[in-house]
Amino acid sequence: MKHASALRAGTIAIAAALLLAGCSTHSNPPSTAGGSTRKALSGSLTVYAAASLTASFDDLAKQFEKSNPGVDVKPIDYDGSSTLATQIIGGAPADVFASADKANMDKVSQPSLTSATPSVFASNTLQIAVAPDNPKKITGLKDLSNAALKVVLCAPEVPCGAASHTLLNADGITVKPVSEEQNVTAVVTKVASGDADAGLVYVTDVTAAAGKVDGVTIPDADKAVNQYYIAPMKSAPNPAAAKAFIAFVLSAKGQSVLAKYGFARP
Repeated sequence: MKHASALRAGTIAIAAALLLAGCSTHSNPPSTAGGSTRKALSGSLTVYAAASLTASFDDLAKQFEKSNPGVDVKPIDYDGSSTLATQIIGGAPADVFASADKANMDKVSQPSLTSATPSVFASNTLQIAVAPDNPKKITGLKDLSNAALKVVLCAPEVPCGAASHTLLNADGITVKPVSEEQNVTAVVTKVASGDADAGLVYVTDVTAAAGKVDGVTIPDADKAVNQYYIAPMKSAPNPAAAKAFIAFVLSAKGQSVLAKYGFARP
């Protein structure tokens, strides 16, 4: 009887040990900050983004890194979408491209450099950027035709330039700019520094430069709405992180960040 009892106790002890071992094997599965059981992301992420996205994407990158501590988002490359598209076509090692329009995303998509269909993630409209308190008393697009004003526009191949010309042409207004810049940030800088009296930029750029420039609303700005596209690159060095970053931008949390900087939903 003692032998049987000892055997039974030993069997129970072995079973318990196996059960505990099984539990320990599955108690700590690899996870991400969102609670998923997929493998945690790691490595660096290279993002190319339109200049008008600077403040919002810097914020998105910080929040993405916080949720994915294994990922290092490199300082984002900001410039005019046309310039970035040319660099990517030339072989720049981007994981993600965020364009301020469809035309420049198409330049990258048509040679099949993207690994997924580009997604629309935000929209934007134009305002007239002027010096604080609007000393030239500019009230609308028609005022920009005044030869006495120094007006700066984005170059026609840049999304903000294409939108500017769409609006001006729609209203039959001719503007002779003192310069045409390769990105919207340069237009804001010239107005803020006093090198220009006015410039056509996005609502979000005026918001980001609050205190340095003021904005004059354009009543029919919806004639030239810019939609922003984002896509992962086929040659992305870190495709998993690229896919996750785009999903974050498109998520409710990402959209709330964009809204904070003045972007409208697609």
